[in-house]
Amino acid sequence: MDILLNLGLLIICFIVLIKGADFMVDAASYIAAFLGVPSLIIGLTIVAFGTSCPEAGVSIVSSMAGNNSLSISNVVGSNVFNLLVVVGLSALIGTIAAPKDLLKLDFPICILFSGLLVFSCWNLQFTRIEGIIYVTCIVAYCVFLIIRSKHGKSSDNNDDIPEPSKPRTGVGALLRVFVIIIAVAAIYLSSQGIVSSCTFFAKLFGISDTVIGLTIVALGTSLPELVTSLVAYKKGENSIALGNIIGSNLFNILFVLGIAGTISPLALLRENVTDALICLGITVVSFVFALTGRKVNRAEGACMLLMYAGYMVFVFLREFNVIAI
Repeated sequence: MDILLNLGLLIICFIVLIKGADFMVDAASYIAAFLGVPSLIIGLTIVAFGTSCPEAGVSIVSSMAGNNSLSISNVVGSNVFNLLVVVGLSALIGTIAAPKDLLKLDFPICILFSGLLVFSCWNLQFTRIEGIIYVTCIVAYCVFLIIRSKHGKSSDNNDDIPEPSKPRTGVGALLRVFVIIIAVAAIYLSSQGIVSSCTFFAKLFGISDTVIGLTIVALGTSLPELVTSLVAYKKGENSIALGNIIGSNLFNILFVLGIAGTISPLALLRENVTDALICLGITVVSFVFALTGRKVNRAEGACMLLMYAGYMVFVFLREFNVIAI
């Protein structure tokens, strides 16, 4: 009976997740057109924060419960999934263009903070002071994005600003804000349901919390990024698609871990350091892919998916002590 209930919950949550992402992309595009804000900024902020809600919920709850391994494994696993699976799958469907500003500023910033995460984890401690610093950094980054937008330096040209097919009104924009709030709530709740169901099925096979954090929970909490980026790509919003991933990874590191660490300092495992290093390496490789021709093509997308498969093999071999790192 429990198996049927969890299977039913999984299917319903997937439907809610997909529709929530669809509504959020449409609403974000409308607001961007009304304000004259480039889609890239919307993808890096509103959409990225919204799709990072599941990671925030899981990591904060895990931190409060003292399950530190799940807290950081969720963030690292989600970032790896975002880059290799979300970007890889999107590129495999069709080449993804990489906005110039994303390559010049936001992607390098993501690499910088991925490196900072490795440094923070190295002594197997993530302190409350580090958590506060991380939260301060994400606030500063958001302010930086707003300043870029106001100075008109956030896009290659005006083509990045969505051109409205119909007149956009203030009332319409305000309604879209409420749509985004509802969509974020739907995405969060449906993702929690998916994580709960997936965790139930994973535990039937006796998988540990660490592996669940890197795989099942990371997959579940990254589903909003996956669905939102695919929907954005389908709608021709490339800047939202790729900006969502980079913004989400930054929010995961700085906001999610920052809040979790501020609430309760994290005691880490050596495996967490290894995974953080792998995440840094993957971020650099993804940047190189995007930098070549300012796009991620189908061949690179296929390579990213293979890299993720290899990482999963590594995680399970390590879990069952086949290899020791």
